[in-house]
Amino acid sequence: MARSRKPKAFGTPPPAPPARAGGAKPRARVIPDAVAGRMARRIAIATGIPSVMGMGVFIGSYLLVSRGVLDIPPVVTLMASGACFLLGLLGLSYGVLSASWEDAPGSLIGSEQIVLNIGRLRQSVREMRSGGT
Repeated sequence: MARSRKPKAFGTPPPAPPARAGGAKPRARVIPDAVAGRMARRIAIATGIPSVMGMGVFIGSYLLVSRGVLDIPPVVTLMASGACFLLGLLGLSYGVLSASWEDAPGSLIGSEQIVLNIGRLRQSVREMRSGGT
C-alpha cells in the first residue's frame, strides 16, 4: 500500500541547500546596479528599435496595399517583419554582452566589451561544469 504524503502548505520555504565542506557559504554573485542599468539601456535600444521597425513593416505594408500604391505579397511583409524581430532577438544578446562590467561605462557601442564578456561567460560555464564556485 502506497504511503500518502502530506501536501506542503502554501508559502512553505524550500528546504535549505546541503552544507558545503568546511561550513563555507557560497559566494553570492550579483550584477552590480551600474552594470545592470547599462545592460537595461542597451537591451532597450537594441531590441526596441528593431521591434518597432517590425511593427512598422506591418503598418507600412497595410497603408501601401490599401491605398493601391504597391501590391506587396503577404509573404514579403511577413519575412520583412520577421527579419526585424530576429534582429531584435540578436539585440537582446548584444545588449547583455556589450555592457562594461568595469567602473567606467565603456564606449557608446561597446564592441570592445563583447570579446571580453564572451570570455567571462565561457569561463563561468567552465567553472559551473567543473563544480567550482
